[in-house]
This record gives sequence, structure tokens and C-alpha cells, in this order.
Amino acid sequence: MKVLLADDERTIAVTLGDALRGAGHEVTVVSDGELALRSVQGEAFDCIITDIRMPKVDGLTLMKKAKELQPEAAVILITAYGSGELGFQVAKDGAYDFLQKPFFNEDVLFKLERLASFRALRAENLRLKDELVGQARQFGRFIGTSPRMQQVYDQIRAVAPSDCSVLIEGENGTGKELVAQQIHYSSPRRPGTLEVISIASQPESLIDDALFGHVKGAFTDARTDRAGKFESAAGGTVFIDDIDDMPMQSQVKLLRVLQERQIERIGEAKPIKVDVRIIAATKVSLWGRVQEEKFREDLFHRLNVAEIKVPPLRERAGDIPLLVAHFIEKYGKGQPFTVPSDVMRALEGYAWPGNVRELEQSVQRAIVYAGGEKELKREYLLKPLPMAGSDVPQAGNLASLELVRREAEVKHIRHVLAHTQGHKAEAARILGITRKNLWEKMKEYGMEE
Repeated sequence: MKVLLADDERTIAVTLGDALRGAGHEVTVVSDGELALRSVQGEAFDCIITDIRMPKVDGLTLMKKAKELQPEAAVILITAYGSGELGFQVAKDGAYDFLQKPFFNEDVLFKLERLASFRALRAENLRLKDELVGQARQFGRFIGTSPRMQQVYDQIRAVAPSDCSVLIEGENGTGKELVAQQIHYSSPRRPGTLEVISIASQPESLIDDALFGHVKGAFTDARTDRAGKFESAAGGTVFIDDIDDMPMQSQVKLLRVLQERQIERIGEAKPIKVDVRIIAATKVSLWGRVQEEKFREDLFHRLNVAEIKVPPLRERAGDIPLLVAHFIEKYGKGQPFTVPSDVMRALEGYAWPGNVRELEQSVQRAIVYAGGEKELKREYLLKPLPMAGSDVPQAGNLASLELVRREAEVKHIRHVLAHTQGHKAEAARILGITRKNLWEKMKEYGMEE
């Protein structure tokens, strides 16, 4: 990296300058703030290391001017007075980090290594973001380039122009409603309304009312006529989610809609013609429900004219970096959050029982808890659902050996620390490692003290 070192103390200027050059950095050394400002005005730097107290132009003024001229340059401030409060303040003012005198040159080299790593991660994040945007523009709101998702895109393109019924099958959180939306908005029925109803979220006694509507006086609280989803969607599409939960009585009425294209409001015998397309979604095999005699076979065949199976996230792990970049953009408020490569591999190895919805919530949670950090932490990104029944992610057969090893180490370290009541020296002795090794592992795995 190109580094500008500004310090009026000759000892620091010489020794730190030599250490930086020895580590492979290109270094310009100046002895006062005015010379530093001229250097910033004349050439670009990746990092500016400056003492706060300097002749002619102080370090804080230099940082402000440098940020105006070179917004991407990271500034590390050197001060004789250091505290957590000062660190917070200089970060707020725009500094990347600060050094308290006296310091070791190795500390500076470590900070630059961390900066280089952060910038590499950010560059990768931007690359993925560009790739993501390109893919999203190619096919509506969908995120993903995996072969399984490409197959879904092809199926949507094939069925959208027709008026046939479509059955979408996929686990919770895979994006079945998004598929229905894409079909509707890619079809000739796009000018019409897309009406959505989830059978699972409706009380059984209200399903028919929601779908078919009622007339005034049909029941106690029916004070006015009310149109159901099928009437409201005239000329458009009705999307029925969780159709596997539909009671038999409602199935009979839905079959009539598919066969005769007409409905009857509750409390009225007069049939009403409806012009709608029906798209249904199921979270389980609907044919399996037929075999269990919980779903009508004739209705199944009417709905299953075209079938689209949305893959679970575990079967399209290659899309996870794109999805993470998308959710960072969605929830990050413009902040350049990144995910370390080892954590990204762990995300790709996790089974994601909640699918894309769980991943979205994980990224949102990690951003909330990021504080001033720009790297999203593993413990917030990989927080298993309660159904997992474990304190580590359950990646099943899809987990990499590295992930399994890490999770086993975390679990065993926690067990030993619990046994020693948090005494690290004793825990390290039992584990057969040094206390320093234990501390390094706890830091690596993001384990709380």
C-alpha cells in the first residue's frame, strides 16, 4: 500500500518508516502537517498515518482536508493520550484507527494488514454486488445464478404467457410468493390485480368468506356485501398459498371455480362469473396429501397443470454470497459491511432450515449488532433456529469438514470452560494447549469472555 507518514518526532519517522518499507509498503515520510497536506494534494495514498500534534497543521485538520481530497484514504492518528472514548471520537470524526504512544511498530503493521484485508473483502463485496445487480435486472427481483434457480427462471418464462393453473412447491422461506408475483407480472394479466391469500393464516371458518365473499345478512356480522378474492382479482390472478392446509369443504368450492369459472357468495345462490388465473403454493408434496386422502385428487390435477419446484437454500449454496450482498445493501444503509471468507464458507455449509427468509434475518441481525465494526460476525450470522436444538449450526451432510471441526472445537471449549468455571489457565491445561492458544481460538471463533 502507499502510505504517508507524518510525524515531527524523528525517531518515529525513521524507525516506523523503515518497518513499513520492510513490510513491502511504499512510504512517504514528512515532518510537519503542511508538508503532509501538500503530499495529499499531489498524490493518492491508501493510508495516512499522522501525529495529532504537529507543527503548522495539526493531525485532525490534516485528516479533515485529506478526507475531502481522498475519501477512500484510511487515516490512523497517533496520540500521546488514548482511551476507548478517544477511539470512539476519532472514528466518529472519520479516522480508521488510532495509536497511543508509546507503540510497537508491529502494531502498526498489524493495523495495515487488517486494513488491506478489509479492503480486499470490500472489493469482493462490491464485485458480488455488481454481479447481483446484473442478475436481478435480468430476471425481476430474483437473486441467484445457480443451475437450480436458472431452471426456475426458465419455467416461469414458459408458463407466464399462458393462462394455465400453476402449482408451486417449496419449503417455507424459499420464495414461492415471489415466483407467483413474477408469473403474474410477466403475463398478459399484469394490468389486473394479484390477490394473495394464505390458507394457513386464515381461521378455517373464514376461508370461504375470504375467497368467495358474502352478501348482506349472510351471517350475524354481515352488515354489507363483500367481494372475495376471486371477484377482487377480476382480470388478474389469485395466489393461494399453503393450499395443502385447505379444508375439504373449501376444496370442493375451489374445484368448481376451476371447472366452471364461477363462484357463489356466501348467502347467495346466484352464480357469478369470474375471470381469474389461479396459482397455488404448497410447502409439502401435494400428491402426498392426496395419498393421505387429505386433498382431492381431481383438484390436484386441476391445479397441477404446470408445476414449479423452488429449491431450498441448501441446494443452491452458491447463491449465498449474492444473497448476502443483496441483504447488506438492503439493510446496511450504505455502510460497506463485509463477511470474512471463512465465515462465508460457513454460511454456504449451513443447512438453512428457514431458507432465504432465515438468511435475510441473519444478515439483518448481524448488521444490528455490528456496532462500529464493518465485518459482520459469525455468531450473529450463524444463530440456529430454535428447532435446531443445539448451540451450533446444524449443517447436516452438507457441512464441510472445516465447519464440523470448528463447531466441535467451539462446543468442547465451552464445555471445558464451564467445568473450570471460566478459569482459562486450567481450561488450557485440560485442552493441552497454551493459554495464548486458547485466547486466540476464542477470539477466532467469536466466543464471549
